[in-house]
Amino acid sequence: MVGLSMITMDTADPRALAGWWAERLGGEIVHEADGWFCIVRAPQLPAAIGFQKVDDPTAGKNRLHLDFDVDQSVDRAALVTDWVAAGARHLGRRGEAGFSWDTFADPDGNEFCIGDPH
Repeated sequence: MVGLSMITMDTADPRALAGWWAERLGGEIVHEADGWFCIVRAPQLPAAIGFQKVDDPTAGKNRLHLDFDVDQSVDRAALVTDWVAAGARHLGRRGEAGFSWDTFADPDGNEFCIGDPH
């Protein structure tokens, strides 16, 4: 049996992107390997997030993205404002009756969603 321990993103600057995500998620960089790989752990994450240096990050929409839940008592407009002020791009609100989410891109263009609990 295998278990999920880490999700890794390609980036041109692992330290910068790891620092951004650690700050946003209330976590910390727990490992850094000479600027080519960083690992972030945050209390609410079931797995670590890795950041791996690549010379040529993949262009276009990523085939895998992170989905985060947010408590329904959170003011979604304020959440969007906060993430955008921190350097994310808001790509839009999406959803259907009873379930919605906001799609963002991090400073490297990796898409992720923050939405209602699943």
